[in-house]
Amino acid sequence: MSWGTELWDQYDTIATHTLKGIDFCERFTHFLKDRCSIELKYASELKKLVKSYQPKKKEEEEYQQYSWAARFWDVLKELHDLAGQHEVIAENTQGQVMKDVQSLISEMKQQRRKDLQDGAKVQDQLRESLAKLDKSRKNYEKAFKMAEKATDDYRKADADINLSRAEVEKTRNQMMIKNNQCDESKNEYAAQLQQTNQHQRDHYTQQMPSVFQQMQSMEENRINKIKSMVKQIADIERSVIPIINTCIDGMVKASDGISAEEDSKAVIDKYKSGFPIPADIPFEDLSNSSVIDTSNANGTPKNSLDNRKGTVSDKKKNRKDKKGGGGLFGIFTSSKATINKIIGLLGEESKEDFSDLPPNQQRKALNRKIDEFKKEIARETAEREGMLKMKDVYVNNPALGDPNALEKKIEENAQKIDSLQAEMRKYQGYLANMDAKPSPVGQRRNSLSDDSISQSSTNMEMSQTSLPGQPPVAANEPEVYTTVEIRKKPDKKAIDDEEDHVGEFEHAEGDFDEEGFPVIGTCRALYIYEAGNEGSVAMTEGEEMFVLEQDQGDGWTRVRKHDNSEGFVPTSYIQCHFYDQDEV
Repeated sequence: MSWGTELWDQYDTIATHTLKGIDFCERFTHFLKDRCSIELKYASELKKLVKSYQPKKKEEEEYQQYSWAARFWDVLKELHDLAGQHEVIAENTQGQVMKDVQSLISEMKQQRRKDLQDGAKVQDQLRESLAKLDKSRKNYEKAFKMAEKATDDYRKADADINLSRAEVEKTRNQMMIKNNQCDESKNEYAAQLQQTNQHQRDHYTQQMPSVFQQMQSMEENRINKIKSMVKQIADIERSVIPIINTCIDGMVKASDGISAEEDSKAVIDKYKSGFPIPADIPFEDLSNSSVIDTSNANGTPKNSLDNRKGTVSDKKKNRKDKKGGGGLFGIFTSSKATINKIIGLLGEESKEDFSDLPPNQQRKALNRKIDEFKKEIARETAEREGMLKMKDVYVNNPALGDPNALEKKIEENAQKIDSLQAEMRKYQGYLANMDAKPSPVGQRRNSLSDDSISQSSTNMEMSQTSLPGQPPVAANEPEVYTTVEIRKKPDKKAIDDEEDHVGEFEHAEGDFDEEGFPVIGTCRALYIYEAGNEGSVAMTEGEEMFVLEQDQGDGWTRVRKHDNSEGFVPTSYIQCHFYDQDEV
């Protein structure tokens, strides 16, 4: 089907139709632009969503511990990759399709302008030919009318007897002239008519069909290009579908990786303290409480108090300790600011062996630390081997480098490896000591953040201060000290002031001069404990004792044995029953 033959009389309609095609291409361009904007915005919103829900740097380790958290993190990663594919769609659409559409619009505008110019030129030629034909026809009509009038005038003159022959002859000559002019106009009209008809046939059969054919080709080319671009858009989306499907498969795989059983096990591994379940609470015969109270009320012989280790045998000294005059008591009963200062000095060292953690967590932390040292040692060892090989190459071929230049680096590497091995052995020692100790019942995590911290010995010197939360060093326990000068040497004036305060203290608390600490409960030893130094007392498994002072957060409890000796024992080694519990 050709526009030139079928639409020979629809030139203006075809011109309008082609203009609509160009307008559609421009609208298609706006469509693609908006589509790309939506894809980019969607990708941006997805990435913003991923960023807002992905774990922070400090939370990454915790996310890796549980399958539900780790798999959710995987889903976020897949979603981020999926968002990237939408960006690819937008970028390819902008870089390929939109560029082709804009090029097509430019070509169509130029082609349409040229075709319209050619059509207008052909139309002008036809109109000009028709104008000439009309002019020649009018000339012929005019000449014909004048010839008829001249003929009528001659006939009248020839019939009029009053006119002379000369006048009649003049009229006849005039008639002849007008008839000749009419014939000439007729011939011109006939020639112009023939020429115009030929031009009109050429116009509607050759010239205008050629213009229509060009415009038809332009329109068909536009339609084919639109078809190709629509398919190209689909191909762009189809090209990313495998990657999107991979992301979706990754999400499905992440969901399959979630395991309630594994997460429950992870919770156990993370929070298991390693403490055994407390033993049954023994029956206490309340009829013996009167005996205990009576013995406490009557007091303890003074000579027996003098024989106690680390007790209140020296009244003035203990009262000085309570007032802050000296020893560990004086430090731990001072202001909260002083306690916080001590915590700041000792906090870092106290956690080197992770003793502030429950046994199971402490073991995991030590193993993790040892693994880190092993990895670092392996890396340094590989680096050392590389330097040794390089040194051998330099020795065999001095032109490549000086082997002596590597000596210093090799020596530094060896020192670093020795240092790492020493650190690793230290943590292995912590682990070995931990495994060698019995697993106590009821052992609590010690914390220096408590407002009240109990002292373990009144006679300990602070030049060597044991870590807070640890018992006095025994013969069979590893000694871990940090040298911190906490107490300055008191001057004479401070000692005199101290004595004055002691006097006031004696008067205020005279009830405890002979009695010592009151009995607040009973306890039973769960394990054997050998007193390692002054301030602590030994006990045998199953031994019954009186409780004088509760654990203040440092892991030690003050007890009195049946031989009236007093001292501290590990809280985790005993099972306590307090009288105030009976009153509740």
